[in-house]
Amino acid sequence: MNKVFKGRVVLPGNTTGEAVVSRQGLNILASYQKSALKKAKRVICADQNNPDLYKKDLTGKIICLPQTIGSTTGGMVLETVIQMGLGPKAMLFAEHVDSLAAAGLILSDVWLKNRVITIDQLGPEFLDAVQDGQTIEIKEDGTVLICS
Repeated sequence: MNKVFKGRVVLPGNTTGEAVVSRQGLNILASYQKSALKKAKRVICADQNNPDLYKKDLTGKIICLPQTIGSTTGGMVLETVIQMGLGPKAMLFAEHVDSLAAAGLILSDVWLKNRVITIDQLGPEFLDAVQDGQTIEIKEDGTVLICS
């Protein structure tokens, strides 16, 4: 059975894609920097402290997370991988989008005209319901459908 959640739209859009799920905060710098510096063709999560995502391909995925954590350079790193065409398709936050992620996502949208659909405030039940590999449908109004 499909599960439906409604969040607050930060950057709207309609898309469908594959979920990757972190039940702890995503450290953008630790996860993306190695791939960005190597100018890799794919982003493989390098954050050893995140067992949910470590060594998983994050390129073009819908990242489901509570929020991001870490250094204030996280927004710059996120903007860089988006500019390289290696960013996520969407970011779905159980909590409020934090300033680290918001900086990179909004600047990528404004400066690069490269939008990563962003929805926040989906609630802790969202992270309980979603699993890696599931198909997620996102609607412009902030509706998120987890397909079974």
